[in-house]
Amino acid sequence: MTGPWLVLVESNTTGSGRAFCARARDLGLRPVLLARDPGRYPYVAEDGIDAVMAGTTDPAALLAACQALGGTVAGATSSSEYYIAAAADLAAALGRPHPDGDAIRACRDKHTQRARLRAAGVPGPAFAAASTAAGAVAAAARIGYPVVVKPVSGSGSVGTRRCAGPGEVAAAAGYVLDTDPAELGLPPQPAVVVEEYLPGEEFSAECLGDQVIGITRKHLGPEPYFVETGHDFPALLPAACEAAIGGAAIAALRALGLGWGGAHVEVRHTAAGPRIVEVNPRLAGGMIPRMVAEALGIDMIFHVVAEAAGRPVPPRPARAGAASIRFLVAGEAGRLTGVTGMTAASAVPGVAEVGLTVRPGQEVRIRHCFTDRLGYVIARGGTGSVAARAAEDALQLLAARFAPVTYAMEGCQD
Repeated sequence: MTGPWLVLVESNTTGSGRAFCARARDLGLRPVLLARDPGRYPYVAEDGIDAVMAGTTDPAALLAACQALGGTVAGATSSSEYYIAAAADLAAALGRPHPDGDAIRACRDKHTQRARLRAAGVPGPAFAAASTAAGAVAAAARIGYPVVVKPVSGSGSVGTRRCAGPGEVAAAAGYVLDTDPAELGLPPQPAVVVEEYLPGEEFSAECLGDQVIGITRKHLGPEPYFVETGHDFPALLPAACEAAIGGAAIAALRALGLGWGGAHVEVRHTAAGPRIVEVNPRLAGGMIPRMVAEALGIDMIFHVVAEAAGRPVPPRPARAGAASIRFLVAGEAGRLTGVTGMTAASAVPGVAEVGLTVRPGQEVRIRHCFTDRLGYVIARGGTGSVAARAAEDALQLLAARFAPVTYAMEGCQD
């Protein structure tokens, strides 16, 4: 392929990274991945994607890598939340369309995000940041129990926990602050955010630019954790509730200086109305964009790639359906040997796709976050209840099989 380059800065290992490259090719662009270690992303070799090893935290190194490509660079973006700001800065340096990199960085710091939302009058929980476990306990006492403790810069519910008392707060904050970042699976965390717990159902607004494409209903696993076990799109809501959630999401984007590309705004619908849980300056994870495509015929990834390449297309629904996803969540740790029932699940009427996010042979550890999810079922239907029932019926047919993980003992002496 010899079209203009679409530069992707790093990627996510599952989900939309592969789709970003596919949509670039659909537009006649040649995707190229800039990464510290392109081998981390199996789809790159499988799909024949161009890849360049580069220091992706160094703006000069990214710009030099683009200049060395030769030919025209149509745009730069990222499917990884951790590199969207770097991609925005790179696109700006190349003179290509881009969001505000500083706004993205501010949004990704959850304490700064909260402060800006409060200053703009956007409703949310009481909050405080703490750099020590003792500071987190003191903050929780001021806010009042229960509280939620989370990393100041994280995603996928990693290290996020509802806490009912000081001991739980100290343990949750200590886990985030003291765990090696590589073990945690997050960037180094200088602080945690302690927030008022918001009761109520959880939803998310899926946005392109300053437009709400639709509202997703979230299904969560048991507290004190917040593992997302499924989603329904569009959420079946009274018109007034839908408008209130969408309005809160757009107000949050404006307060944060966002409104370019994709955004995923999480909201709790409390007795007092919608309250912002957090704003993510990127498309939703959890395969929600795939659900949107199944339900409405709007490919959100395509629109993000097209805008980054300077070819924006107004999103217009092609149909009025519904879609649901249910995740197969690990109930035990071990080495995944396989998942049974996938053929039967695929045959359930309405099921669009059954897949795995963990490959057989991989070690699975229970971390109470998105990495506990092993696979998924996506279903579609004319109504939300039809899609949800199909996804739930298919999920019941899946079963994960594990083998114990054994570790060799080396260098032991009697």
